This record gives sequence, C-alpha cells and structure tokens, in this order.
Amino acid sequence: MSEFNIQAIRQAASRLQGRVVRTPLLESPMLSERAGCRLFVKAEALQLTGSFKIRGALNKILSMDEAARGAGIVAFSAGNHGQGVAAAARTVGCPAVIVMPNTAPRIKMNNCRWWGAEVVTYDPQTEDRVEVAEGVARLRGMTVVPPFDDYDIMAGQGTCGLEIVEQLNDLHVTPDMIVINCSGGGLASGVSEAVKDAFPDTKILIAEVLGYEKVARSLVTGIPQSNPSVPKTVLDGIAGPTAGEKTVAVLRRHQAKGIGVSDEDGLAGVAAAFKMLKIVVEPGGAAALGTVLAGKIDVAGKNVVVIASGGNVDPAVFSLALERC
Repeated sequence: MSEFNIQAIRQAASRLQGRVVRTPLLESPMLSERAGCRLFVKAEALQLTGSFKIRGALNKILSMDEAARGAGIVAFSAGNHGQGVAAAARTVGCPAVIVMPNTAPRIKMNNCRWWGAEVVTYDPQTEDRVEVAEGVARLRGMTVVPPFDDYDIMAGQGTCGLEIVEQLNDLHVTPDMIVINCSGGGLASGVSEAVKDAFPDTKILIAEVLGYEKVARSLVTGIPQSNPSVPKTVLDGIAGPTAGEKTVAVLRRHQAKGIGVSDEDGLAGVAAAFKMLKIVVEPGGAAALGTVLAGKIDVAGKNVVVIASGGNVDPAVFSLALERC
C-alpha cells in the first residue's frame, strides 16, 4: 500500500470480516463515576490471541499476493505481535517463522508454536532481531511482517477504530477524547485515522511509559525518536524502543498529544478492569484506563474512550495488581 487513509482501513475491515472478533465497547456506571466522565472501554483483550495485533498482521498477509503468501512470513517479537502473526498465518494456511529472544517467556514461545509457527531464537545481548529476521527471510524467500510502521499493519489496527465509531453511533454518543496505548504507534495511528474521520473534533491522547515517551518526543520534533535503554516496567506491552516514521506522521496530522503512565497507574487499570468490567487486561493494555482513573487528564463531564489493548498478563503480575489496588 502506497498511502494511508480511511479507505485503506475500510478495505482492511472488508478483508477481516468474519476472521477477527468484533470486540465489545464496555461501559460501567461505577467506572464512569470513579473516572468523573462517561467512560467507554474497547475490550481488545478479548480479541484472538489476547490483543489487537492480529488485526494488522492478518490484513498484511491477506494483502500479499498468493506467491508471497505461499512462501511464508517472518516476524520479530517477544510478545503480542508474534502471537498475532502466528495466528494470522494459521488462519490463511501460510508458513510462519517468529524470531524471539532466547530470554522470552516459554509460554509465549509455546503459544506461537501452538498456532503452527516455527520459533527461531537469538541472543539479545549479541544479535539484532531485525537482522536475524531479515536473514531468515532472505534464506527462505519469505516476507518480513513488521510490527507497526507499515500501512497495511496500520490499516488493520484501524479496524478497531472503525468498530468504535460504529458502536458509539449506535449509542448516539460523540467522543470528546480517546486515549490509546502506544508503543510504536500502529494502533494509535490506525485508530486515530478512523475516529477523526467520523468525529473530527475528538482529541487524541497516546499513553506511553513514564520517562520513556519516545512517540510524544517524536510528535514534537517530527522525527521518529528512540529510547536509549529499555525501561524496567510492568508496562512491557508499550515499552518498545522505537517510534515509527509512518505512524508518527499520521499522529502529527491528527494533533495527538502524549501522556506518561506509571507502573502504579497501569496496575490500577488492571484492577479496575477486572473488578468493574470483569475482563483481564495486561498492565500495558490498561495504561490508558489507568491514567484516566488517576486523574491526570481533564475528563470531567466528557465522553471518553480508552482501548484495553491486550490481556496477556503474567499471573504473578495480575495478582500484584489486585493486591495493590
């Protein structure tokens, strides 16, 4: 795809019809009262593989020509992207290789294998994951499926935004603000494009790890930024090292603003989602919800949407969230 717009997202929605879960937009009067606004939570933790990632991965694979699909795909990921690619490949009967650090949790490796993917490991201390993936792709004639900075990936993630628009229209609600968890920006850019097309006055906020707000810095400078080190955080789902060039351009066009989220806010979001919405969300997936509940954004009296973007949480971390909050 050579350009990115609402038509690309609608094409993605057509491709994905019947292949992904149309996740609910949840509302709890108790949660809204606590937040001080009318709060809607898009439950992408209930998506296939437990996160939004399969939307972009499957759209990318379905947009490839038959020969390229038949040759197979390669992805590099320690988490949700890898599982999303593995599941998408199985859906269309496409061979897949997932490049993962040898330090990745065994459960994540096993999940990728369950979906039928081959797992190739590398040493993160001495090897670069992109180079390893590109090496596999060259050797086997496969196509690399990037995690976020790709128009087909962004369009697939944008289908989550289309659903939000349709669900809000059914409720006759106009959103004042949407807060989106952000690592490389694939979900945030895709959802922003869809939501702003329907509701141009909606304010876009992106939630990042506090002190490591690379996308927020990129929005100011116009140049994709990286973090000099990987944060030690329970918000690992949004702790990627680099912002995307394509994603940042879209977010700048929609005048998105960044907000830093602490571990405590993420854990509070996990607890609130479980107690009031009865869903399991990982801390990185609950960052947007947590920061709204923490009162760090002026939401008083507004219609606010947050995306619970992933639910692949370690049991010990989930227990910690419930104990602390």
